[in-house]
Amino acid sequence: MLKKITKNKRTIWAIIIIILSFSLLFLYNIFFRNNEIEALSKYGSRGEEVRQIQTKLKRWGYYNGNIDGIYGSQTQKAVRWFQSKNGLTVDGIAGKNTLNAMGIYTSSTSSSSGATNSNDLNLLSRLVYGEARGEPYSGQVAVASVVLNRVKSSSFPNTVSGVIYQRGAFDVVTDGQINLTPNDTARKAAQDALNGWDPSYGAIYYFNPNTATNKWIWSRPMTVTIGKHRFCK
Repeated sequence: MLKKITKNKRTIWAIIIIILSFSLLFLYNIFFRNNEIEALSKYGSRGEEVRQIQTKLKRWGYYNGNIDGIYGSQTQKAVRWFQSKNGLTVDGIAGKNTLNAMGIYTSSTSSSSGATNSNDLNLLSRLVYGEARGEPYSGQVAVASVVLNRVKSSSFPNTVSGVIYQRGAFDVVTDGQINLTPNDTARKAAQDALNGWDPSYGAIYYFNPNTATNKWIWSRPMTVTIGKHRFCK
């Protein structure tokens, strides 16, 4: 009789443990996983985060729709395009990595990825300040974009520092202006370039037509002229 009671107690405890396990799993799905899903901006989402996404993508030329805070098919398409251009998973969902790449940080994201490229941002900001301070803002972003386009090209070093410090590449390295402290505008321009805006249209060179003495640079196909700089491939 005692053995039977003990066995029944064990069965009851086993049932209680199973019930508690399922209850905890159920509560996790409700309070944690759902929150994670809601923290992502995706097709059908609405709100300020979507508006920020649209504003950024429109500014960088990925999005042509209205900035209405509604994550529709146009926004989804723009996000996918941005993801494909920036080495992200192309799923059309503005998750943590995509938001970080856009420079959008919420309670569900962290700035850890921003810290990862802080050295690139700082160096690129100094290059922009030395080469293009006083130029139109889009021209400053374009100068930063040239560096990033060179990083992607097989004809140049594959790092920001490698491109900037390549021998004879930039005058500001030679004359020491690369060591000047950049202003907020230069930093913002560098960040916009890192986030995907390229007003240079893929250029890997730029020069000032009023001061250029190198005949070869004039032979390069021009993409756009911004301020005093002509950008070319």
